[in-house]
Amino acid sequence: MRWRTGVHWLVHADGVRRRLPVERWHGPAEAATVAVVARCHGPTLDLGCGPGRVAAALTRAGVTTVGVDVCARAVALTRARGAVAVRADLFGPLPAEGRWRHVVLLDGNIGIGGDPARLLRRCRELLRPDGAVLVELDPPGSGAWQGEAHVVSGRRRGPSFGWARLDTRAVHGPAAAAGLAVRDLHKAGGRWFAELAAA
Repeated sequence: MRWRTGVHWLVHADGVRRRLPVERWHGPAEAATVAVVARCHGPTLDLGCGPGRVAAALTRAGVTTVGVDVCARAVALTRARGAVAVRADLFGPLPAEGRWRHVVLLDGNIGIGGDPARLLRRCRELLRPDGAVLVELDPPGSGAWQGEAHVVSGRRRGPSFGWARLDTRAVHGPAAAAGLAVRDLHKAGGRWFAELAAA
């Protein structure tokens, strides 16, 4: 599926549709990304790196960064931006497990796998003891959702996959289940982010 042009929608099994900001993903780091990059003070793992906007911004800021994505095209695009990236399932073996200062989950990537508690447990395994997860969340009041979703682009429908959403209030439960606590909530560029650290 071509991601660079056209309108793309993430469609939930319950029929809810969300337009995917594909142009933003392929563009330069915007204000919200710059704000997240400023919080990264050591080796950082960008999970679900996509075309590499965040990984490239971190690299340019002098932060040792590795992007991770299951899509070969995404990994190639990230590398073309000058960042390091590996093609891998984040639930499988990854470089330097247990030694990352930060794990980054932006652009809805808290949804990966359809189980935020499991995903956050995996993030904790990847972090060093004083590390933190930087995660983008939905705005307050939108709640939580888990289920199947697929991507629609024009008349093309992609395969179904497990996905999830969390807002700034719903994140506390999955974080606690993963042994993490919400250390900070903040808004940047009209979007919401949390910093999670070991409880």
